[in-house]
Amino acid sequence: MAKDKNEVRYDADGARRVMRAGDYMADFSGQLALGLMGNIVGQLTYFYTDKVGLAVGGVGIVMAIAKFIDAFTDVIFGNMIDHSKGGNKKYYQWMLRMAVPAAAIMILMFTVPVQAGQIPALAYVLITNLLLTAVIYTMIATPFSAVMVVRTNSQSERGSMGVFRAVGNYGAGMIISIATIPVTNILGGTQSAWIKYGAVLALAVLLLFLICYNNGRKAVFASDLEADGTAGGTAEAPEEEAVPFKEAMGMLLKNKYWVIVLLFNLITAITNAISGSSGAYYCKWIFGNDGLVGLLGAVGMLATVIGFILSKPIIAKLGVTRTVNIGLLGAAITAAVRSLIPTNFTVYMVTGLLGSFIQIPLMCLYGVLLAMAVDYNEWKYEKTLVATASGAIGFGNKVGNGVGSLLLSLFLVLGSYDATLQAATTSMRISIYGFSNYLPVVINLLMFFIFRKFDLEKKLPGMREEVAARKAAKQNEI
Repeated sequence: MAKDKNEVRYDADGARRVMRAGDYMADFSGQLALGLMGNIVGQLTYFYTDKVGLAVGGVGIVMAIAKFIDAFTDVIFGNMIDHSKGGNKKYYQWMLRMAVPAAAIMILMFTVPVQAGQIPALAYVLITNLLLTAVIYTMIATPFSAVMVVRTNSQSERGSMGVFRAVGNYGAGMIISIATIPVTNILGGTQSAWIKYGAVLALAVLLLFLICYNNGRKAVFASDLEADGTAGGTAEAPEEEAVPFKEAMGMLLKNKYWVIVLLFNLITAITNAISGSSGAYYCKWIFGNDGLVGLLGAVGMLATVIGFILSKPIIAKLGVTRTVNIGLLGAAITAAVRSLIPTNFTVYMVTGLLGSFIQIPLMCLYGVLLAMAVDYNEWKYEKTLVATASGAIGFGNKVGNGVGSLLLSLFLVLGSYDATLQAATTSMRISIYGFSNYLPVVINLLMFFIFRKFDLEKKLPGMREEVAARKAAKQNEI
């Protein structure tokens, strides 16, 4: 017997369920497209230095400038969305508007005019990076992050959305990691090969965004169902009164949980940005073959698949806080083991697999942590500040990616990196060990101690009851 599509469903906490299988897959498509855009940035330092021939120091400075400017666009654009009209559908409109520009920039990233000289080429790199991350990516990712908060009130469904989004983002990372070097090498290994590769990614990004938008424009949000007080109602939820940007940021900065989520995204983005590029350098200079990156990525798919299959039960068993703490400690420990035995390929591969497996459940919780911080906003200020608060993810990711690129370049400069050599010098090896092995130990331990202040998980049920009581009291007054 077929299931009734209009069947009213609730989770274990009594929250209305609104998500269907198709909704999760469309949400996955949007995150996969964003992941392809975001993860290709991790390959750009290698492309700029080893394929185009730009100076390492110049690339590092340009990438840092781009990320610094880019970092502030998320919260600014988020506040613009909070001030805009259009109900819940406004969160998807930007995906349609930016789909074609997103595809175009995926190709333009690789058409660096190196023949014009270092300065013009670096200026081009700065402009295209700003367009990719500060403009196009931000205008899609910021409202898309907010969708998880407003789409459903069910913590269970938010968790499932987190898993699908993590699969999409991590899957994009695996695609980029596995395919980029081997495919571009097959195509000739030249700049032209990378441009062709970018064109294929551009088509994929365009189609994925259109799939996600088409589902989103027809989506029924939890607030739409509950706005008229009936189980089957479809009234549009009232617009929340807009809060001026300065006042909104003041509220968020006084919300320690939002600040921790911001730092969490910042620090994990630093490690992801470095690991996204470090594999190519490590395999080329330590193991003597950059083609091993594809092998490592392919083998890593096993840990990835198992990790995502087990994520939901792991999170359900451990809870949000313990899952994050274990993920951070696990990443630090595996990097420490790699530091002790840095030249063994088997150790490098196994620690990479274990580190990925341990951190995958943690990756599923980015949106859940944000939603918890937004719920705290509502309890403390009676304002959710959904889109502005969602800028925490974009802000942290972009600053983290920028800092990661800068640190990567700094290590290479300190190690006197020279891409024209046939074999790595001692200083080059130490610098590669530094950003691949030693740095992840330090920053994961740092985030572990910061996150110990995140005690919202136990407090949240009582806060939600208080918010519901406030709303009921106001409704009775009317």
